[in-house]
Amino acid sequence: MLCSGAKLVYTHHMQEIPINTYNSPNVILELIYRLKVKQVMTTDLVTASKDTTLREIQYIMREKQVTGLPVVVGKRLIGIVSMDDIIQALDKGYIHEKAQDHMTRNLIVLEDDMPISFAISYFDRFSYHRFPVLNKHKELVGMITSRDITSTLLVEINREIEELEKRTRTTSLSSEMNGEIHTYSIMKNDFENAGYASTEIKKRLKSAGILPQIIRRAAIASYELEMNLVVHSDGGELIAEYSPSTLQITAKDSGPGISDVDLAMEMGWSTASEWIRSLGFGAGMGLPNVKSVSDDFTIESDLHGTTVVCMIKLHPNTEE
Repeated sequence: MLCSGAKLVYTHHMQEIPINTYNSPNVILELIYRLKVKQVMTTDLVTASKDTTLREIQYIMREKQVTGLPVVVGKRLIGIVSMDDIIQALDKGYIHEKAQDHMTRNLIVLEDDMPISFAISYFDRFSYHRFPVLNKHKELVGMITSRDITSTLLVEINREIEELEKRTRTTSLSSEMNGEIHTYSIMKNDFENAGYASTEIKKRLKSAGILPQIIRRAAIASYELEMNLVVHSDGGELIAEYSPSTLQITAKDSGPGISDVDLAMEMGWSTASEWIRSLGFGAGMGLPNVKSVSDDFTIESDLHGTTVVCMIKLHPNTEE
């Protein structure tokens, strides 16, 4: 008996990303965690129905120069026919039979809101040339290949280089930041814009000629605090206050508060839901990471909300 639909497999726990995350340039690490699958995937899809014959699929593959074809009912993915399936059909003489009888149903899929770091780990872990991409409604919205990732990274790296050259020509001194205050509104579960505030803080520090190792610490602190607001709070603000010698980052939210601050500061402790964890967040490392990169760190929380303040010295051996 044929299954009514594909078995979709979500592997929520990434293996180690096959990139040296310790020595790799910051720009590479930033891109693989910032870019989402939906920004990289191919959306101009060629699909087949369950009644399409394998011979017809063979012709489509040849014409479109693809090595796999998703099989759909409406927007619902029910299987994939690969080139290996076509070769086997030719060898065993059932090339004129329908896709539904011989397609691969046990599928590993990606979600469009996942960072491309997930996709990179999938390609390293599984022996597939492509992965289907579904949206939050479990509808097929794209396909992603390793070539898609490589091409996008090359384009984005080129943009970063252009920005770096532009900043180099117009570098301002850190003293010009004295008294600057930037406030960013953060909404609950807004993963679409998550990372914007920390990226802006990083850009400002780069434009001021701050050392890369200091910028990395500020980037970690601001990103973790921003994601805490997105994941764990009802929304709030991230405030960056610049002086010639320090950066102070304040995260304020309006609830629900942290019941046990000491427990929240332990590595690996988290109250994130399974859905949040499936997106690659909520590992319980946020606040400990912020404290570890800060020169000064305070946290206050009650039923009405939480305020976290961290300070980072912008120059080695800065005296307070």
